[in-house]
Amino acid sequence: MRMKENATEKVSSQKFGKKLLRQRYLLLMLLPAVVWVILFCYAPMVGLYMGFVNFKPTLGNFWKTLFSSEFVGLQWLKYFFSGNDFWIVMRNTLVSSSLTLVFGFVAPITIALLLNEAKNVRFKKIVQTTSYLPYFVSWVIAANIITTLLSSSGAINSLLKALGVIDESVLFLQEGKYFYWIIALSNTWKDMGYNSIIYLSAISAVNPELFEAATVDGASRWKQIWHVLLPGIKPTIIIMLILSIGSLLNTGFDQFFLLGNSLTRNFSDVIDTYAYRYGIQKGMFSYASAVSLFKSVVAFILVFTVNKIAKKTENSHLF
Repeated sequence: MRMKENATEKVSSQKFGKKLLRQRYLLLMLLPAVVWVILFCYAPMVGLYMGFVNFKPTLGNFWKTLFSSEFVGLQWLKYFFSGNDFWIVMRNTLVSSSLTLVFGFVAPITIALLLNEAKNVRFKKIVQTTSYLPYFVSWVIAANIITTLLSSSGAINSLLKALGVIDESVLFLQEGKYFYWIIALSNTWKDMGYNSIIYLSAISAVNPELFEAATVDGASRWKQIWHVLLPGIKPTIIIMLILSIGSLLNTGFDQFFLLGNSLTRNFSDVIDTYAYRYGIQKGMFSYASAVSLFKSVVAFILVFTVNKIAKKTENSHLF
């Protein structure tokens, strides 16, 4: 019996070796991507150790300085939690990301449904291209566009004056009360086109016979969307929701750094800009690493928790 098992394992190993040999060129093409991921995604994670030591950058060997630094454990996290900035930063992060989640989650689904219903192919392509383009525009350019539109003499103020809504220009980017909404709508505008591609792909995978059966049963188009189409793409919606909730603390850096200013600091300062200010500008690398590590741990817990809830309730999950 044992000899038979060894023979089976040997045959399996030979088959696996032959398969690798046949696919050697594909594996060679994959090698640069694997090296890139290891060097730029996994290797830098060693730096997370910096969040548990009192690292002081000096000239010389970086790694020797890092691992010879005084170990302080969770001291930096305690300092972060007890600081006055903690509640301001967390409020800004959660409010901005929650608004982005509300607008940015619904908008792509709506666009995908509307595009699916469009009959004019040319119109459909124009709308798709127009909605996709902002995703590929860098935040530097996007921030310039938004700043121009929201300036005192910009298109938004001019339109509001023409409609008689306001008499004097509103300084949108100088007043903190508008900042959350500007960020949420900017994120939605920039990402909704790209995210709608995912939902359009899911819609195309729904069995057309289900719509034919619903039509025979006398269901209107709205009822077909509600009872056939949306349930058909529910797994995709749930997975996208899991990823979105997991990114609640990952609000991004570029848009807050570029659109924020000293007048809106109490509304524009989020975890990423806070870590940048202390890590890069003030040289407190260990403190910034601890803050970033806190964000990553919370993101993992959120993804894991929402995934588990979705698995139990809807039997749709990410992992």
